[in-house]
Amino acid sequence: MNPQREDAWLYEISSKRKLIDLNFKEIWRYRDLLLMFVKRDIAASYKQTVLGPLWFLIQPLFSSVIYTLVFNNIANISTGIIPSFLFNLSGVIIWGYFNLTLGTTSSTFKANAGIFGKVYFPRIIVPMSKVVSNLVRFGIQCLILTAFYIYYAVYAGAEIAPNYFILLFPFYILLVWIYGLGLGMIISTVTTKYRDISILVGFGMQLLMYLSAVPYPMGELKSKVPEYGWLVDYNPLAQIVEGFRYSLFATENLHFSWMGLGWVTLLGMSLFFIGLILFNRTEKNFIDTV
Repeated sequence: MNPQREDAWLYEISSKRKLIDLNFKEIWRYRDLLLMFVKRDIAASYKQTVLGPLWFLIQPLFSSVIYTLVFNNIANISTGIIPSFLFNLSGVIIWGYFNLTLGTTSSTFKANAGIFGKVYFPRIIVPMSKVVSNLVRFGIQCLILTAFYIYYAVYAGAEIAPNYFILLFPFYILLVWIYGLGLGMIISTVTTKYRDISILVGFGMQLLMYLSAVPYPMGELKSKVPEYGWLVDYNPLAQIVEGFRYSLFATENLHFSWMGLGWVTLLGMSLFFIGLILFNRTEKNFIDTV
């Protein structure tokens, strides 16, 4: 009688995980599920709405008009040679991508407790799908930004033109991706035990926007209230928003330094790995507390 042959397992699910576990091979294996989540998020965002995907464009345009009226026309905040509407539109778009990414990834465990408790798949796919689906929205909004950029540069006679700093444009998008996903994973692990943290985050993001140089250049804050200049100097999000604008316009009234870009990148990578560690630890037993 032949000894019984042991069949080799194709997949093995284990509770033992590495401290930092980002299994790209497994994520690639579940890429169809990732794409399905992305399509679901985009379709569900504006399902049963009158204007549908047009809200991708209406929200940043209306916000930019309001910022232009309040901060530039009433408060008389100067944007230099950059048209104020274009200046505000660029800030609203990049901040909106970060804000939406953080908000959607920070509720990963709470919003997906039902499916997490029934079927196995790499949990990191869910927050990654939020980042990708929000990137699609951001890409559509960038088309509008490009259209207004061409209008002001070619037809309105604004003294703006892209230069080699435009190469930093995708890198700043990557930084927003890293910060949004890293902070989102950190917050999602905390909210499994303390649900009121999500309320605090929503309120804090409204205040953080004004400390992140979204409706004004960093130089304007430093010149008018220099005692509060450190609020933007040591705020990595303000550095990202200002750097994103610098990659588009590269004018003298915008602040940029390679050293600043370096420490913002290091901090973002640190937050991402901390978030990944906490996320991997929490996914083992979150179903008991959520």
